[in-house]
Amino acid sequence: MIRVLIADDQALLRGSFRVLVDMTEDCTTVAEAGNGVEAVALAKQHAPDVVLMDVRMPLLDGIEATRRICADPATAATRVLILTTFDLDEYVYGALRAGASGFLLKDTPPGELLAAIRVVAAGDGLLAPSVTRRLIGEFARRPVAAAPLHRRLDGITGREREVLTLIARGQSNVEIAEQLNLSLATVKTHVSRLLAKLEVRDRAQLVIVAYETGLVTVG
Repeated sequence: MIRVLIADDQALLRGSFRVLVDMTEDCTTVAEAGNGVEAVALAKQHAPDVVLMDVRMPLLDGIEATRRICADPATAATRVLILTTFDLDEYVYGALRAGASGFLLKDTPPGELLAAIRVVAAGDGLLAPSVTRRLIGEFARRPVAAAPLHRRLDGITGREREVLTLIARGQSNVEIAEQLNLSLATVKTHVSRLLAKLEVRDRAQLVIVAYETGLVTVG
């Protein structure tokens, strides 16, 4: 059972999300938060698998709430899925840098939202296509990484660099396996090793590393 915390300052939306989550056989809502402070406190209290996090909330915005949840050892296993009506660049980049595992718009169809919860709960990162385009645009405006960031990749192998590059290009494990002529199990092993070596939570964070270190560039 995937345990979900819903954080949104609009009671009607919280209720709608709760009905959607609770109607499934494999998900359940453990709590609701109306602001970022409540979200952080309830995450500590209930240790949910996934937090559906709004960006614009009173007292503490969703990005800072995400940062606190992801940085706290007590809630380190909790995954945050950002849901917002705004797909502005600063929200996308800020949310992922804060540790969010996914970013979707609130007009996402119900079935896709439930699928996203399952993907994030399983430890994978998820970005809406429109959000991915904006994120890449944000990287394009940023300077190439300085030497210390480049050295972050010193511990990974050549094959792992290839896998990381394809992850940053948005390819799935199946697509990576086909392109590199590897078994799916081998690709999964490479992904697991990348997560461990680079000390990141999921694929969304691997994308951040690939672009910030200059391994992958826009163009």
